[in-house]
Amino acid sequence: MATTTKLRVQQKRSSIGCLANQRATLRSLGLKRIGHVVERDDSPEVRGMIHTVRHLVHVTEVG
Repeated sequence: MATTTKLRVQQKRSSIGCLANQRATLRSLGLKRIGHVVERDDSPEVRGMIHTVRHLVHVTEVG
């Protein structure tokens, strides 16, 4: 069984003043507020979403 890498994504900055697509990307990642942390599977789709909001989040690899 292959183990998948997880990404731990934490919102570090507010989405106030950001573009609407960046706010929507934060919501689709599951982030709701500053300091909120979610773990997502590492995939090209998730990496693309993180790239869109890279100035608002902090990302670490888990496992």
